[in-house]
Amino acid sequence: FPRNGRDACRELIGFFFSHDKSITIYEYRQFGKNRTNALPFIQKGVYSHQCGTRSGKPYELRDFYVGSNLTFLTKEHHSLADSLKQNPMVTTRITSIDEDQNSLNVQEQLLLKYMMKEKLKSRGVRTLTGLGKYFRQLDKTESGLLSKSEFKQALKTFHLDVSENVFESFWLLLNENNEEKMDYMLFINALIGEMNEHRKSFVIKAFMKLDPNKSGMVSMVDLRKFYCAKKHPRVLEGISTEDEIKSAFLETMTDACKDPKDVSYGEFEDYYEGLSIGILRDEDFVNILRNSWGI
Repeated sequence: FPRNGRDACRELIGFFFSHDKSITIYEYRQFGKNRTNALPFIQKGVYSHQCGTRSGKPYELRDFYVGSNLTFLTKEHHSLADSLKQNPMVTTRITSIDEDQNSLNVQEQLLLKYMMKEKLKSRGVRTLTGLGKYFRQLDKTESGLLSKSEFKQALKTFHLDVSENVFESFWLLLNENNEEKMDYMLFINALIGEMNEHRKSFVIKAFMKLDPNKSGMVSMVDLRKFYCAKKHPRVLEGISTEDEIKSAFLETMTDACKDPKDVSYGEFEDYYEGLSIGILRDEDFVNILRNSWGI
């Protein structure tokens, strides 16, 4: 891409399929406030180097590494923006890579998970806590299982819905035995991902401080008593007061809980799962837990 301008900032995710040496690249795009999609950028196919010593030779697995440039003829791709079609070639640069994802199903799941994380960047906390509460309310028998139609409705309600084909592929990937119902935590973790074990250990540590008797429940009174917003980034920057941050946190937790007087560990974890989505560095996430709960 050009070093300047919008084209240099396009957000792409691509896959190389080793079984047939084909490549496909998608572009994440946001439409309006909540609607997002991954649009085809380079259609799935077998492509060759367009310049350099290997010009004309098909791409192979060894061509994919951080810092590598991939070149494509713009005339072969009608979906490219007009600004890119002005040049005979378009160049994409690999900035990160996951070498362990080999199967088509896993790569499709990665793309879906990427799309969901992009949708949730600015609303992860509200959406995940809301989803958790929604699922627990649907689960009258407390089995932890919900039906396909219930999952579809939940995704639509929280503006996470995908096409019918994508949903069906995802459902089959997770539900190989074709069961009528599925564990909703498995579904959400597979769809969106979950925070790593390092982050989760600090969430557990914070909850254990609030729940020394290991009952699995913490009163909202104790949450209010121990939560500290003094070192919250928005407070330090002078954007919000401590009371405003604390009130917003407690309001979110109250809305997320089945019983507004008590918070379960699952509800507490949902909050931090949502918060984790928008925080890249483990250190920053851990500092938030430490500063909020004095752990």
